[in-house]
Amino acid sequence: MRWRGGSALVGALLLSGVAACVAVPQTDDPVAPATRTPPAERLHFTAAGDYGSTAATSSVLTAVGASKPDLHLALGDLSYGRVGEEQQWCRFVTDRVGTDLPFQLLPGNHDSDGSNGNIADFAACLPNRLPGLVGDYPREYYVDVPSSAPLVRFVMISPALTFPDGTWSYAAGSSHLAWTSKAIESARSAGVPWVVVGMHKPCLTTGVHACDVGADLLDLLVSERVDLVLSGHEHLYERTAQLAEGPGCAGVTVGTFTPACVANSGRDLVAGAGTVFTTVGTGGVALRAPSSSDSEAPYFEAASGAGSNPTHGYVDVRATPSDLRVSFVRTEGGTFTDSFAITRSAAP
Repeated sequence: MRWRGGSALVGALLLSGVAACVAVPQTDDPVAPATRTPPAERLHFTAAGDYGSTAATSSVLTAVGASKPDLHLALGDLSYGRVGEEQQWCRFVTDRVGTDLPFQLLPGNHDSDGSNGNIADFAACLPNRLPGLVGDYPREYYVDVPSSAPLVRFVMISPALTFPDGTWSYAAGSSHLAWTSKAIESARSAGVPWVVVGMHKPCLTTGVHACDVGADLLDLLVSERVDLVLSGHEHLYERTAQLAEGPGCAGVTVGTFTPACVANSGRDLVAGAGTVFTTVGTGGVALRAPSSSDSEAPYFEAASGAGSNPTHGYVDVRATPSDLRVSFVRTEGGTFTDSFAITRSAAP
C-alpha cells in the first residue's frame, strides 16, 4: 500500500520553573494553524538516545549543555536504572545541561514498559517545555518550533513500544499511522520548511535489530519525503543516503538494497528529494558494532560503533529556511565525525 500526501526562540519557550508535566490531550486529527508568518531565521537543536548514567553519558550531556541548543531530543532508553530512580536520573541530566533547556523526551523500550523506569515519571521531572505541543507527551506528539514562525515540525512517535495500554502498532489502518500521516501532511500544507520525525526504534539499520516498527511506517516516511528521521535503540551511529520512491523504486523494501531508491548520496543533498534516516544510539551506553555485510548496508553513507572507530556523541542540527545542516559531534571515545546538509534553492 502506498502512502501519499500532499535567538528569538528562547523568549518563546516556557519558563524553566515548570515542575510537572502538563497533560496535553491526544488528538486523532492534527491540524496546523491556517496561516503562518515567514519562518524564523534559524533554529539549533541536538539529539541522541540510549543514555544510562556512565562517564560517556556525562560527556555527551555536558557537551550538549555547552552548545546551548534551543532544544534537545532524547530518543528513548533513558536511565537504564530501576523504577523509583527517575528523579535521580533527571537531576543527573539537569546538572549537566541546566534547568532551562527544553529536554524533550521520547520513550524507548526500556522506559515504556517500566522495566528500567516509567516514562510518565521521567516526564514528570523533565516535562515538555515547548509551547503549542499537540498530542500525548512524551509518547506521541508534534510541536512546531518556534511556535509563532516555525522552521521545523517535530513529529515524535512510539512504534513497536509496549505501554500499560498495550503495544503500539503503526501498521496500515491503525490510528497511530493515520495520526502520523496527518501530522506530516498538515506541516507541509502549512508551509513549515522542515519535518523531522523521531522514534526510538529504527527500521533500516546495520545493527542487531529487525524492523520492529513495520514496513507500513517506513513506506509512509519515504513516500511523504520526511526530511530527517532520528532514532536510537541501536547502540551506534549510522546514516543513510537520501531515499525516495521513483522510477525503479516502488518502495524501500526491508532487508534488501534497491539502488534506484537512492535519490542522492554524499554530503550535499537536495530538499524534498527524499528522506535521510539517522540512528544516534550514542548517548552513553556501551556501543555495538555496525555490520558492513548487512543486506541494507549499501543504503548507509556513514557508520560508527564497536570495532569501527567507536565514538560517543550527539547530532547537532542547524536549521534555516533554506538548509538543514547536520553534524555528529564527538564527545568521548574515537575520532569519528560525520556531517551533511540538505539545501533548497529558495525558502518555501
